[in-house]
Amino acid sequence: MLKALSGNQSIVSNLSDARDTQLMNRLVGSHDKIIDVLDAGTTMRFLTAYFAVSGKNKIITGTARMKERPIGILVDALRTLGASIDYLEKEGFPSIETKGFASQKTDHLEIPGNVSSQYISALMMVAPTLPSGLTISLSGKIGSVPYIQMTAALMKEFGVTCQLDFDKKNIQIPSTSYHPTHVTVEADWSAISYWYGFTALAETANLVLPNVSEKSLQGDRVIADIMEWLGVQSTFLNNSLVLTKKNHLSNIFWDFIDCPDLAQTVLPVCAAKGISGEFTGLESLRIKETDRIAALQNEMAKIGATLTEPQTGKWVLTPGKISREPITIETYHDHRMAMGLSPWATLSDLIIQEPSVVNKSYPGFWNDMKTVGFKITEG
Repeated sequence: MLKALSGNQSIVSNLSDARDTQLMNRLVGSHDKIIDVLDAGTTMRFLTAYFAVSGKNKIITGTARMKERPIGILVDALRTLGASIDYLEKEGFPSIETKGFASQKTDHLEIPGNVSSQYISALMMVAPTLPSGLTISLSGKIGSVPYIQMTAALMKEFGVTCQLDFDKKNIQIPSTSYHPTHVTVEADWSAISYWYGFTALAETANLVLPNVSEKSLQGDRVIADIMEWLGVQSTFLNNSLVLTKKNHLSNIFWDFIDCPDLAQTVLPVCAAKGISGEFTGLESLRIKETDRIAALQNEMAKIGATLTEPQTGKWVLTPGKISREPITIETYHDHRMAMGLSPWATLSDLIIQEPSVVNKSYPGFWNDMKTVGFKITEG
């Protein structure tokens, strides 16, 4: 999207082969009237802002699940700015039609800070193209702060400096032009997290992940800190990450407010490793590819683990124990359910339903499992 906003003169290297990434790359420059984002939530939100503010007439739609994922906060914000957007089906949800942007009506927006950071990132990225720039005020608790910081850092690489003040809860972006640049995409720490899961549950492990920088913009880099408690030592050596075993705690507490995508890696490890846990910051999991809280509860119950909410916003995990009997894992059309539960294969045979869901973010996942010694058959 930043490449498009800088006049398509920039070079982006090491772009992922993930389906969502390739979809975004294709759709951002599409001349088609109907834009089908499939099940890609980031693509839906970013392109809604991009097409709305650039005045393009587009119908943006997706899968049945995508049409259940709310977009009203973003649409309301864009309408306040001056965009013309219609809902084509259910109010507050895709499909939508962007119909033009006559003029900027305001240079100030207020939106909740505890909703998807993708709404905030989408508005931040289009803000410099507005005649008066934009100030975004965030109300309530601010979630996924590292993703907002990552957006600002990448915008700076394209020549736009945002002022982030989380104490005052506002973001200021000037009206200016993006500059062409050359960006190399980092290794994906969300994908790296699954290899921490394998290391945590394996009897012995020594994994080397190449081209991983110790200093990363990504919020999911925190998986290295979480997994210290769960029995994984991280060593950065010659631009590689080496994962080895260490002692683990018997119980942990973690607030996932800044890294909700890691919950599907961490909780299954705790459930299978006999580690009890107390967790907060899981609220956004309800509106992902599936209701991820319900999905985790269902699948972890298969090994006798429970995830309960004794008080609003506080979750308690009681671990279970994996037997040697094969376990069938439902994936709920969710790539992270498939990959987050796959480390259980260190302890038992698994049957993964709809394994192709990994194509969304990590198409080579099953092949990478084979390279470290797992036997995988398709049936």
